[in-house]
Amino acid sequence: MKLLIVLHHRFELWNAPAWVAEKLRTEFPQVEVVHLNSYEGVEEQLRDAEVAITWSLRAEQFKAAKRLRWIHSPAAAVHQLIFPELVASDVVLTNAREVHGPVVAEHVVAQIFALAKGLPAAVRLQQQHLWGQEAMWRGRPRPREVAGATLGLVGLGSIGREVAKRASALGMRVIAVREHPEKGRPESVEQVFAPHQLDELLAQSDYVVLAAPITPETRGLIGVARLAKMKVDACLINVGRGPLVDEDALTEALRKHKIGGAALDVFEKEPLPADSPLWDLESLLITPHSAGLTEKLWERHYQLISENLRRYLAHQPLLAVVDKKRGY
Repeated sequence: MKLLIVLHHRFELWNAPAWVAEKLRTEFPQVEVVHLNSYEGVEEQLRDAEVAITWSLRAEQFKAAKRLRWIHSPAAAVHQLIFPELVASDVVLTNAREVHGPVVAEHVVAQIFALAKGLPAAVRLQQQHLWGQEAMWRGRPRPREVAGATLGLVGLGSIGREVAKRASALGMRVIAVREHPEKGRPESVEQVFAPHQLDELLAQSDYVVLAAPITPETRGLIGVARLAKMKVDACLINVGRGPLVDEDALTEALRKHKIGGAALDVFEKEPLPADSPLWDLESLLITPHSAGLTEKLWERHYQLISENLRRYLAHQPLLAVVDKKRGY
């Protein structure tokens, strides 16, 4: 059996280190592990690969991979793999949502504290050598306590559940929207709403965290009308995908102080263009899609990949299987 690793990205951390393939060869001597550092020769290698670890495949590459039975994406989002040929096939698709969940949740907590305590404003004042106690108190929203605030989660997947646990431990009231509210709620979530009740969640929340996948229903989910449903001092946090938010509408809402602030880790276009108006919004905290960064990333990836490979070889159900029709 052949397992092909083909990951090529300009950002070093997204590429599998050499030790991943070496360790797989040691632990699974019955598996031929091929590790490509570029896409050169990928079509030839795909022809007899049974398992592929990759960000994406083109439809024509997939058609030529006659032996392919399982694709694993080291990303949480798999929209780039959801093409009709793969969806209609019996090839299993898994992703790394469980790898990224706890790390991204820590980032969300950091964003909440930064917004609540006015840390971006403090940094700007420090750079100007200004003692800005009064300026920070007069700002909007004022520095405030996190305990007792209401956190509204849009999405209760691996990231949402991890955020809920941490927010609840901080004394926050956690409410959430999930696609299937009949699945119930985690212990850390006080109330679950159906998607059509999103406006109700927005109206109650001091912090709104977007952790939903991109689907036709969620693209542009937060636009002019939904921003108008939020409290005037509420903050929006997006660690899901950039297209969940209408960036023009958010820019306008922040400029006119219709909401208290925002923190974005993901954007419609990445890298964020240098001429984007988002850069100049003082009430917006920007992080460069860094929520999932950790020095332990590939250790965490390896744990999932190796466990799933053991399951695959034993003909057992895999972890983190994607519903290809729903796209997550």
